[in-house]
Amino acid sequence: MSAPGGVLTAAALLTRASGGDEPPVVISRDPAREAAQNELSKPAYHENDPSWYVRALDTFWDWVGDLFSAASGAAPGGTVGLVVIVLAVLAVGAALWWRLGTPRRAPRSETPLFDDRPRSAAEHRAAAEAHAAQGHWNQAVQERMRALVRSLEERALLDARPGRTADEAAAEAARPLPGQARALHTAARAFDDVAYGGRTATPDTYAQLAALDTEIAHTTPALSPTPEGAPR
Repeated sequence: MSAPGGVLTAAALLTRASGGDEPPVVISRDPAREAAQNELSKPAYHENDPSWYVRALDTFWDWVGDLFSAASGAAPGGTVGLVVIVLAVLAVGAALWWRLGTPRRAPRSETPLFDDRPRSAAEHRAAAEAHAAQGHWNQAVQERMRALVRSLEERALLDARPGRTADEAAAEAARPLPGQARALHTAARAFDDVAYGGRTATPDTYAQLAALDTEIAHTTPALSPTPEGAPR
């Protein structure tokens, strides 16, 4: 049933109701409009209407089209100029992303290096190797740094102090191990970046830290000379 057919049918019924020989019934404008609206509001007239999703999508694309038209009219060179500007902005953004890498949060170096459960250097090394074997490089780097610091504590090169951070451990260990001072600082920074800065460790990061741990284990510390007159 089409919309005109429904309205004509209503009009025909009104004509027959008044009699064929009598003058037609005249309906005022408002009742006629109301009758037409009631007729057209029936579900039969809306079976093929688009869904709300399609209507919303059409509205969105109309808005995008209007926005693009307005921008192309304001940009030098019209549509072609606008496309060139957009491509230039994307190229600059890609170059910055490639140069600077993923944005990272500032490492919270004040966070303690160790948790509440004390473990030996050997236990930390075993945990690090297990993580590395599974490709869990973030956890492997953290455990290897803990193994390195715990080893220095076990050798009495560092005091076993709860709450020590990686940066503090590196600075303190650099005194008896001046030859590894730079590498210790780099290791502490890698630990902070992975543990607190949102960075992702790599196999190379772990390999460098493991090599440093092994090197320090075989390094003779530069102990401070005993002051003259002090007990030996």
